[in-house]
Amino acid sequence: MLVKVHGGAVFGVEATTITVEVNVDKGIGYHLVGLPDNAIKESNYRIAAALQNNGYKIPGKKITINMAPADLRKEGSAYDLTLAIGILQASSQIKGQHIQEYIIMGELSLDGSLQPIKGALPIAIQAREEGFKGFILPEQNAKEAAIVNDLDVYGVTTIKEVIDFFEENSPLEPLKVDTRKEFHDSLENPEFDFSEVKGQESIKRCMEIAAAGGHNIILIGPPGSGKTMLAKRLPSILPPMTLHEALETTKIHSVVGRIKAHSGLMSQRPFRSPHHTISDVALVGGGTYPQPGEISLSHNGVLFLDELPEFKRTVLEVMRQPLEDREVTISRAKFTVTYPSSFMLVASMNPSPSGYFNDTEGHVTSSPAEMQRYLSKVSGPLLDRIDIHIEVQPVPFEKLSEEIKGESSKVIRGRVIRARQIQTRRFNNDENTHYNTQMSVKQIRKYCRLNIESKSLLKAAMDRLNLSARAYDRILKVARTISDLDQSEDIQSTHISEAIQYRSLDREGWLS
Repeated sequence: MLVKVHGGAVFGVEATTITVEVNVDKGIGYHLVGLPDNAIKESNYRIAAALQNNGYKIPGKKITINMAPADLRKEGSAYDLTLAIGILQASSQIKGQHIQEYIIMGELSLDGSLQPIKGALPIAIQAREEGFKGFILPEQNAKEAAIVNDLDVYGVTTIKEVIDFFEENSPLEPLKVDTRKEFHDSLENPEFDFSEVKGQESIKRCMEIAAAGGHNIILIGPPGSGKTMLAKRLPSILPPMTLHEALETTKIHSVVGRIKAHSGLMSQRPFRSPHHTISDVALVGGGTYPQPGEISLSHNGVLFLDELPEFKRTVLEVMRQPLEDREVTISRAKFTVTYPSSFMLVASMNPSPSGYFNDTEGHVTSSPAEMQRYLSKVSGPLLDRIDIHIEVQPVPFEKLSEEIKGESSKVIRGRVIRARQIQTRRFNNDENTHYNTQMSVKQIRKYCRLNIESKSLLKAAMDRLNLSARAYDRILKVARTISDLDQSEDIQSTHISEAIQYRSLDREGWLS
């Protein structure tokens, strides 16, 4: 008897429906075809034990299973439940007249209980688009999949529940989630707040500008000056994610199985901080079976690279193009996948191998030549893609001992949101540009016009600092953001002057 059941496979951040054809005929044998990986090939042992422990069995006949499309590689143990239900129906152990109307996914334990799967959200989206009635999957993933409307999502804990559902012995209730209510209810107070930061007013100002325009930023300072502490608080002043951004972010984290059990929509902007020993594949994504990397997991959030010069040069260089294009394309012989990677890069570094520079306490143990070699580990083209360079000085004792709290993240976020609203109105007709750092050269020329005084000031800075054309554009973008924070229609010379100050690594004599 031939039957068909359906599952799903994820390629990139999109899903493809997989049709599992099961044929039970005379003879003996178990044949699984359609490019399954080892985890799927081993599934017959898990399925046999799970069925036997629930009063069913694998028939002692010839079982042929084809996973179509046969030319696509399938991987993972999430097809256990799909195969098991197909075998039961093909061997007439269950009726299951409506099985073809459902996507069925889940990893089986030997006792028949179900383990969570990866990629539940994109599979659910694809199931709705193809007109399936429902999606049956492990209970831990149900809330994640249920944010897709117009699709019945059933969370189950054992294979027996699935069998009883199709045998109409025990009805299941689909999980209903109000996506918008779920999104708004999950907006929480940030874990870290700028009110806890003592001193560092100039750095807070830089963080505010970076958040308002979506600019990349690098913090240069000695150990203990607060670089990591400040970076961790940046997400607290970023505008809340829109529902569309939340869905995009949740989909990426779903693909790699990073959604917490019984969790639904992600509403907090991600903050990723990989260790400096990370490989280039782990950072940008890829592998034999491509998976999103850290820069895609940072999509719509912040990627923090602490001790930037300690990262391998090859790792940093592969990040240059994603910073410009806001997406990563992984090409293989048979397919190409694209992952979104629109993130804010926040980097920190010491000014020298010893960690100190121009230090009055006498901590400097590195020569100027050693400092230059240390700084040259980060290439000029990468630094050009970072809009704001700022020096971070240690906080004096008088500031540390103050009892007065600083300005809260909520207040700073209010100003950031107002600046972003100005940018939204400015780029209203361009779906690819949402904030200042995303401006194209054509848009820079249109929205960053300078008066005579500002032009003279910028020309002098370009000549003095020997800035590249890309650095010139970065200064204009930052100045545009500063004017937006001031709610000024035009870029003033004061805005240009402040933006120039945020190119520390371009200044002549910085190491002298």
